[in-house]
Amino acid sequence: MDKYASLSAFSALSNAARLDAFRLLIKAGEAGLPSGEIAERLGAKQNSTSTNLAILQSAGLIHSERDGRSVKYRADMSGVRGLLEFLMEECCGGNPELCGPVLDKVACCE
Repeated sequence: MDKYASLSAFSALSNAARLDAFRLLIKAGEAGLPSGEIAERLGAKQNSTSTNLAILQSAGLIHSERDGRSVKYRADMSGVRGLLEFLMEECCGGNPELCGPVLDKVACCE
């Protein structure tokens, strides 16, 4: 991930409703959640939730797939990992391998 893609990700996460939706999808794991259930769990309007999910998807943090009449969303762990790699690429006083364990934890669902 480059600087501009990371700025897009941070911009997407800088909204409370989007951050809540993203964290909910992280928690849901590979099973993901339909957009209606995300809205319901967050106590949000469906149209606002759809807009927020589109912004998260555009930022590369989630992905979607049609499931019958609904759309199911999942966290995009490769996007999350890319963001963390960008943040940590020069960490630990020039010893980025020290950050390996953190990045390995994010590889759970790839």
